[in-house]
Parts: sequence; C-alpha cells; structure tokens
Amino acid sequence: MNKPYPRAFSHIGITVPDLEKAIQFYEEVLGFYMIMRPTEIREDPKSVIGMMCKDVFGPGYGSFRIAHLSTSDKIGVELFEFPQTNSLPMPEFFPFKTGLFHFCVQDPNVEELAEKIVEAGGKQRMPVRYFNPGVKPFSMVYCEDPFGNIIEIYSHSYEMIYADGAY
Repeated sequence: MNKPYPRAFSHIGITVPDLEKAIQFYEEVLGFYMIMRPTEIREDPKSVIGMMCKDVFGPGYGSFRIAHLSTSDKIGVELFEFPQTNSLPMPEFFPFKTGLFHFCVQDPNVEELAEKIVEAGGKQRMPVRYFNPGVKPFSMVYCEDPFGNIIEIYSHSYEMIYADGAY
C-alpha cells in the first residue's frame, strides 16, 4: 500500500453561544480576520446549503448562524451559533474521551497572548512551560476561550518543536 501524501489542514468549526462575542474575541485577541460576515442558515430543502446542513445536523435542526474567519496562514475558522447552545452547559474539560481536545495557535510571546485571553474573559489553565529550558526556546501554555473551548499556544511552529525531539 502506498503511503498517503500529507494533506493540508483547511479549517476548524467551533460552536459558541454568542456569535458576536466570539467574533470579537477571535479577531481582537487571536488576530483572526473575517472572510465572511455572520449569516443565518435556515433548514430549507430547496437550497444547497440547507440540504448540506441537513446531511450534517439531521432533519429538524431549524436554523443557525455562522461566520467564517481565517488565520494568518489561511486556516479557516468557522464559528457556529445554534439556538440550542444557550440551553446547554459549557463544555467540561475532559481530554481522555474521544474527540477534539484542543486547537493550537502560534505566537512568539506565549505569556502575552495568555494574558490577553484572560483579560478577554478566558482562562489560563496552567503556567507557561518550556520544552527544554536552556537548550531550546520553545514554550507553550493551555488556555480557554470565554466559551470553554481549549486553546493551546506554542511559541514556535509544530515542526520546529518536534522535528528533533522536544523532550
């Protein structure tokens, strides 16, 4: 069997309870930029997007709002706001179950970005840690956005940190 070629990461979808607050956080704190303003999608069997969403969410989803942002390296960030989300509890941090655990952004000043996240209503989940102090300048920290989604921050690229062994 031939080894598959590496594929590019296209985007991530994040459900939030307040689309405007999420847009503000992701633009002002993480520096993502808007590529498609908030749009309401309604369950509609006559529209292509309505049918696509029925395929994904199942019949009876009703409607939701979505906005599309992008990172500096052109990775898409879809923010979803469903009416049902406000009646559900914030996600619990439980990294041991199957599923998405976190996403990571890169910033050369890990400490400063973590402070901005906290100032904007998020949380810093741990102290800033260094992978190999005195040998490599690589640092990281786990935070949460104001909606409970886990964000890891790396000081350097993923490849740079792990290519020669980080720990």
